[in-house]
Amino acid sequence: MAMNDLLSDMLTRIRNGQHAHLAKVGAQYSNLLANVCDVLKREGYIKDWAKTGDVNKPCLEIHLKYH
Repeated sequence: MAMNDLLSDMLTRIRNGQHAHLAKVGAQYSNLLANVCDVLKREGYIKDWAKTGDVNKPCLEIHLKYH
């Protein structure tokens, strides 16, 4: 999967999760996506994120924020 596909997939998961009022969503992990999550957290779009999963297949757990 190309890097742009991973980024668009993560953003779509966040958007769909917020529409469904979920507490958190998951996404595939990459350094780029972790950096994007840092920016989203700093700008107030998400509550927090964490790297989960095992060493061979890490994942992102993104905690959504509601106003």
